[in-house]
Amino acid sequence: MSVTDIAQIRITKMYSDDIEEVVKIEEDAYGEHHWSKSSFYDEMHNNLAKYYCAKTPDGEIVGYAGTWHILDEGHITTIAVKSSHLRRHIGEAIIVKILEDCYEEKIKYLTLEVRASNQAAIGLYTKYGFDSLGTRKGYYQDNNEDALIMWTENIFYDKFKSRFEENREKLKSLINII
Repeated sequence: MSVTDIAQIRITKMYSDDIEEVVKIEEDAYGEHHWSKSSFYDEMHNNLAKYYCAKTPDGEIVGYAGTWHILDEGHITTIAVKSSHLRRHIGEAIIVKILEDCYEEKIKYLTLEVRASNQAAIGLYTKYGFDSLGTRKGYYQDNNEDALIMWTENIFYDKFKSRFEENREKLKSLINII
């Protein structure tokens, strides 16, 4: 499948029926230290959690993410894109959906942890206004790698919101989010 084969992507709420496919992506992305099926099922009943799937027009799940909304803060708990679909703006489309929901729900700040070596993800998060504000030493169990702790400023600040809207418009010229 080429990049042009995915001209459209749909970001939906994650449902229990999606978990089997999501776990396959999770296992591929994170190896033996991945979230279990039961962890995802538990999250479906967590009132603080919002989970998303990126789907092709034929319904194939090609990415997912989860967030927790606690007071005025959002925490991206997990995010991954199917390895065969990397570098096609799917992760970016998911980030846009997360930010849109945060605006809707009056969430002011977002945070996440990312592998210090994951330059592609760090670049994406930086593009959308996340800054590295600390490190969690040995955070990743598989290789004891550090995680960068990234935060946004208040997403309602004019500078942040303008940047977001500009990036979202550029993304729309690259991929049709339905």
